[in-house]
Amino acid sequence: MSVQFFTDTPKTLLNEFDKRIAQSEPKGKINTWLKDGNYYTHKADDWTKKAWFLPSVENGKLVFNIIKPKGQNVSTVVYGYYHGHLTETFLNHFDKSFDYASSTALPVVGDHCSS
Repeated sequence: MSVQFFTDTPKTLLNEFDKRIAQSEPKGKINTWLKDGNYYTHKADDWTKKAWFLPSVENGKLVFNIIKPKGQNVSTVVYGYYHGHLTETFLNHFDKSFDYASSTALPVVGDHCSS
């Protein structure tokens, strides 16, 4: 699946991600991701809404599948940027909450990034 974080507590990890995005105090706040309903998109002006991640909690892992914008595809550059920056965010904020992360080089089942 697109980006996977292997952990014994995937639901807790997702809840912590949500909490850090929503918190008002600057220390520890995640400023680079925006929650949009059940989806996440990057917040930077050049990257926002170029794709979304849809999370799912599975046995032993938190999975984020990439979703394309309506009527558009996700370019290779956007695919790489989103995967890299999500992994970086989790390493910077939650390094003790998962054992390792994995990203696929190409879309897989569950991803929706091309027509």
